[in-house]
Amino acid sequence: MKTEIKLLDYLASRRSIPAFQMGPPGPSKAEVEEMLKLASRVPDHGKLAPWRFIVYRGEERARISAELKKMALAAKPDMSEELIKVEETRLTRAPVVVAVVSKAAPHFKIPEWEQLMSAGAVCLNLVMAANALGYASNWLTEWYAYNEKAYPLLGVAPGERVAGFIHIGTAMVPPTERPRPELAEIVTWVGEDH
Repeated sequence: MKTEIKLLDYLASRRSIPAFQMGPPGPSKAEVEEMLKLASRVPDHGKLAPWRFIVYRGEERARISAELKKMALAAKPDMSEELIKVEETRLTRAPVVVAVVSKAAPHFKIPEWEQLMSAGAVCLNLVMAANALGYASNWLTEWYAYNEKAYPLLGVAPGERVAGFIHIGTAMVPPTERPRPELAEIVTWVGEDH
């Protein structure tokens, strides 16, 4: 049963569930489409939509994972059995994986940096949209997010970059808290006294 949660309560307790701690059921195609619509509502200077989505579902996840394993073994033939198992499950840990792909490019008015940040905002919005629909989510980048040799396999075009892979499924364990920075360590106040 899904429960409604207030936004402030959600932000105060938001936690990612590791992808390997997710299982079925995953979101339906209609739910994924709803998540993507919500994820797209981000700051986007110039209305460029400098990002796109690739949704990996079903058996295709296993096929791509097997190919990623081959690439990893070619790069490191002495890989341990444990790491081989990790490689062969890259896209099968959660029922649905969505790649957020940055299409950032030089523009006469909009800095490329702002376009990249917009793709990052899409990733976070997608994590939160999945949570809002009652699913666990995790934003990951791993070696294949940065390896352009893997891009044709993943459906990423030349000139594009992966901002993140968002794994979406049902939590198999409750979320746990992790240490957070103290505000005094990360905030600089400029201006009036408080």
